[in-house]
Amino acid sequence: MKGKRILAVETATSWQSVAILEEDVVLAKEEQDAGGAHGLTLLPAIDRLFERTALQVTDLDGLACSIGPGSFTGIRVGVATCLGLRTAAGLPLTLVPTLEAMAMDVESAVSRLCPMLMGRTGELYWAIFRRMKGGRLERILAEHVGPPEAVAASLDDDTTVFGEGWFNMEPRIRAALSSSITLFPAKADHVKPSAVAVGLLGLEKLRRGEVAGDCVVPLYVQRSEAELVYDRSGGISPVVRRQERVAAKVARRLARARRQGRPAIRPGQANGA
Repeated sequence: MKGKRILAVETATSWQSVAILEEDVVLAKEEQDAGGAHGLTLLPAIDRLFERTALQVTDLDGLACSIGPGSFTGIRVGVATCLGLRTAAGLPLTLVPTLEAMAMDVESAVSRLCPMLMGRTGELYWAIFRRMKGGRLERILAEHVGPPEAVAASLDDDTTVFGEGWFNMEPRIRAALSSSITLFPAKADHVKPSAVAVGLLGLEKLRRGEVAGDCVVPLYVQRSEAELVYDRSGGISPVVRRQERVAAKVARRLARARRQGRPAIRPGQANGA
């Protein structure tokens, strides 16, 4: 009997990561530097995963999407694409905080974990977690955004630090850190978020019945310029617009395939959404 299969999407930074998992087995993974062009690269990357695994959208049991914090544009594209696939294929969607997935991906001899991502204008996003027995994470400090000095003020002794924020801002963090505090930097390969970790956490959430409802709000931590423009204009948000485009294109392909007696489409055939 097969385990649950899930498509995981991570677009919270310029690094794009997508994966298909069956329980804890990675069936396919693709990662690339999207350079802020997730709107052009995400669906083709997902399509290539389905081609390599010979699976279709309807073979999945769910979707998992990184919800932020991170790049406003990247998060919007990832969330809207997953919402579109959910609408078209009727799959449950679970949302995974980006920093939590990063913490889940790090093995450490100490229990406290502090992932960091770069924010705007030299600020950092960070949170602090504690590794519990059985590998479960407990959030000690919720997601914050602020200067490196604020990160230093929140750190305690024996904490593993990692992520692009740490590797870019280590000198400023250490300069503001108490001399009595010892930190444990993780390896450099833990700089980038991974869709595999998003998928593993997503599977846990799906088993607990933690699925996204009708109102999905990215975890921005701070308000984006796009949100401010939306408030002023009273228009439709970019997330809703992309969700509708993806859902409409996938639905048309699914309907055409059913009429012609062919297998359901792969999502990347909705390119241009």
